[in-house]
Amino acid sequence: QVQLVESGGGLVQAGGSLRLSCAVSGLVFKVFDMGWFRQAPGKEREFVGRISRSGGNTYYADSVKGRFTISRDNAKNTVYLQMNSLKPEDTAVYSCAAVLQGSAKYDYWGQGTQVTVSS
Repeated sequence: QVQLVESGGGLVQAGGSLRLSCAVSGLVFKVFDMGWFRQAPGKEREFVGRISRSGGNTYYADSVKGRFTISRDNAKNTVYLQMNSLKPEDTAVYSCAAVLQGSAKYDYWGQGTQVTVSS
């Protein structure tokens, strides 16, 4: 059974930082790229970023570039999203997802964790 479990969300003031974690089980973690997405109330789900299976390549949405950093620890089957200089517009449910290298279709998804940034 594949499980992706996010943690680390919460309430933070604008300008603050949070680090989200996504613990993965039930699949061979090291063969999957990992992505982070977010969805704010009343809005469509938005791509945040992606990290390659080796961790050597990362890609970010323009809205978070320079503020957010994705990393992974293949020994711990965990991917991270470090979020700095948070803004109220970053408020959303953040989810991680697994995708095979070269594919655009994310096969497995976590339930998400709430991030709320107060002004």
